[in-house]
Amino acid sequence: MPAPDPSQPFSVAVLAGGRGQRMGGLDKGLVAWQARPMIAWLHEVVRPLTDDLIISCNRNQDTYAAYADRLVGDDSADYPGPLAGIRAALQVARHPLLLVLPCDAPRVDRALIESLLAVAADGPVMAQRGGYWEPLFAVIPRSLLPSLEQAWQAGERSTQRWLRHHQPAALLCDIDDPRLSNLNSPELLQ
Repeated sequence: MPAPDPSQPFSVAVLAGGRGQRMGGLDKGLVAWQARPMIAWLHEVVRPLTDDLIISCNRNQDTYAAYADRLVGDDSADYPGPLAGIRAALQVARHPLLLVLPCDAPRVDRALIESLLAVAADGPVMAQRGGYWEPLFAVIPRSLLPSLEQAWQAGERSTQRWLRHHQPAALLCDIDDPRLSNLNSPELLQ
């Protein structure tokens, strides 16, 4: 895959704002995998690729600040879901494209990021495996912020449903692609 065009910079949003219910309430991005916090693995991959690394988090801001250029949080305290983090990141993103990644996917690599960006054209891109969309592995044009604001005000909270409304391009991945594995329970960390 070709490397991202350096004349086309992109912002990155790492979503770390959830409750961590399947992790017993722990902040997933800070949970250790192979002796390092999961956020550290993502930071290592994306930091060389962008000058606009945004982490959406609703707690532990002091810890996350070491991994980000900017932090954003949800505008409500009830953990409304990943779409809230995407919305907050799009509001501050400095570049035309926003790469979205979940904090609990420490196996993401540069090749996956480059592939997502290579598919990006005028609309959003989502990874897809086994016929199922993976809406938290996506590239979203900042130009879709007005659409997201309108959908949000109308009560939309599903990232996938909102993105599918915009007919996203699909990055087809193998059904067992480990880069798309969310390590969101203690059992999966083994």
